[in-house]
Parts: sequence; structure tokens; C-alpha cells
Amino acid sequence: MAQSTVPFTIPSLSDEVSDAVVKVLDSGWITTGPQTAAFEQEFADHLGAAHVVAVASCTTALELCLRALELPPGSAVLTPSLTFCGAINAILHAGHRPVLVDIDADTLVPSPETVAAAAARVRPAAMIVQNQGGYPVDVAALAEAAGLDRTRIVEDAAHGPGAARGGKPVGSESFAACFSFYATKNMPIGEGGAIATSDERLQERVRAMRLHGMSKDSWKRYLPGGSWRYDVKQIGLKANMTDVQASIGRAQLAALPEWQRRRAEIVAAYDEAFRGLPGLTLPQRDLDGIQHAWHLYQVRVPDRDAVSSELEAAGVSTSVHFIPANQMTSYRDILGADECARVPVTDRVGEELLSLPLYPGLTADGQDRVIAALTEALRARS
Repeated sequence: MAQSTVPFTIPSLSDEVSDAVVKVLDSGWITTGPQTAAFEQEFADHLGAAHVVAVASCTTALELCLRALELPPGSAVLTPSLTFCGAINAILHAGHRPVLVDIDADTLVPSPETVAAAAARVRPAAMIVQNQGGYPVDVAALAEAAGLDRTRIVEDAAHGPGAARGGKPVGSESFAACFSFYATKNMPIGEGGAIATSDERLQERVRAMRLHGMSKDSWKRYLPGGSWRYDVKQIGLKANMTDVQASIGRAQLAALPEWQRRRAEIVAAYDEAFRGLPGLTLPQRDLDGIQHAWHLYQVRVPDRDAVSSELEAAGVSTSVHFIPANQMTSYRDILGADECARVPVTDRVGEELLSLPLYPGLTADGQDRVIAALTEALRARS
């Protein structure tokens, strides 16, 4: 009998999720309300952040933060090209111009040198920095290289839960850190995002802007003694989280530490098995003060597309994170060929990246199959 395929990922679900959702459905209130407020406080406590605002997705979180900065229309916003398209779209939807930053080949994130080179071409008004795969970037160093104050830095922490630098969790002291709870993420809800911030004014602005800019959400309007009257002082988006999502998030958050432990265990087994394998570059790790979130186990291999196909034929699913933005049609049309040619390391490394299965439910047998399939594919090329 043929073996089943090892999936690239399977969402982890806490045993408490079903009961939590049923309680919300029975409560008579399913949109933004008390469960959302409780989730925000619990996630803030988990991160050690002053404030958390729950929203519909990490993409809307990024856009809300950029809008809240009140930059002049068409402002230059630095961003890595090795990123998910949603991050580029957030800049464009906020009315600004993406300026592409090249990466360091080892960390897969921009370095102070590549940021400084991009900033020298323009006068950036803001910057999005990304924790690629769960690697926590040095936000202060990149801000200094860009010549920007921390209040002009928006962190794309979609891969960030569980990551820390210098003992401080990603998002704990951020001006604006945007998290994702998409189905594939370390703490999956299905959809959803959050903004962690140390800034009182920013949290007030994005809290209103996540629901059209209304001065009161429906929970506050319909509480006993509440009033239907509200104002719109700034234009926002429809980007709120529901209590159904938040109840899932609360249950998932309690399970996250154990899931992170299991991810690290799987990574250690991959490291041991792959060490010295010809043609393979392992992910960056073990730097002083770095705690990787291990959202992704990204390796670099020669002849990536063929290797991926061979793994698929062996019953192992893989993925690629990401197709560089500068290689996509719409962004090339918007940014122009010259801008898209300024990230040569991204172009080179982007052709080698391969993400292997990494999730808490990956069995020992499944991981052995991943290791065997990749080992065979690479040794056949040596």
C-alpha cells in the first residue's frame, strides 16, 4: 500500500477550542466583544506588551499601522522584497511607495548595510521590518541604518510568536508589531491578526480605525446604558476580530508554549540529520541572544524546483517562502525595472529556498521520511 503524503503543515488545535467556540455561540454575542477584549489582554500579557489590538489579519494590521503614522501621500516605505505579497499590498493600499531592500544571505532578512543602501536612494518616511521564518530582527540596528525613529518602524511579526532577542519577546517593546493567526502560523486561529504596541496614542488610533474609524464599537453601543450615537473622526477599515475568533485564540494561546517546545525538538532533529549534507545550507540560528520562533525551517538547495518535485514524488510536501516581490508582474509594473533590479541577493537566494514540513503534529515517522527524501535528492546530485 502506498504511503500517504507528509503534508507541509497541519494546523494545531487545542483540546479546548471546541468548547470555547460553543460557549461564544451560546452567549448571543459573536462579533467583537468581551472575548476579543480578553484575548487582547492575555496576548499582551504573553508578550509583555503594553497594548494589543486584535484585527482581521496581519495584512490589515500593517495597513492600519501605516495609516496611523499619517505620512504624506506617496511616502517611501522601506521593505524587504523577500516577503509575502500582503506586506507590499499594505504599503500600496495605505497610499505609499514600496522601496525594496536586499537581504543578508544567512539570516534572510535585511542587514544594516542593505537598509542603509536603500535609504541612501530615497528619503524613507517609514520602514517595515520582517521576522522571516521566525528569526527576530534587530529592529534598533535597522532603524538606525535607515535614519528613522522607532515611531516610524512597523514590524511584520507574522512569523514572530515565540521569538525573542536579548531575552525580550518580539512585540514586547515595539512601537508597532503586527502578528498573524492564519491557519499555517505558530498560533493558528484560521484568520486574524493583532497589533502589539507600547504607544498609547497608536493603540487608540488603530483600535478605532479597525472598525471604520467609529468612536465606539457595537459592544460598547449595545451594552446596558450604551448609546447608538457615535462619531467617525478618521477614516478606517473593516478590520475587526470577532469573538468567535478570539475564543479560539484564547484556547490556542494556552497551548502555544508546548507547541513551541515541539517545534524546537523537530528543528534539532533536522539539524542533526542534515549537518554536512552536500549542497545544503541550513537556517541561521544559535546567535547570542537569539530565540528563533521556528515558524519555518527554510533550507537552501541547488536546483530547488527539481528537488521540490522529487520530494513531492516521494510523498513529502514542501513550500517556498517567498517568491520575491520584485519578480511579480504587478509590482514590476508599479515599481519599474530599475527598482526591481536592486535586490540581487534576494533574487539569487530566492531561487534556492525550500521550506520543509515543520509543525507540532509532525510525527517521528513523518520527519524521518522528510529527512530520507531530501538526503536522497541531494546525494544524487553530489
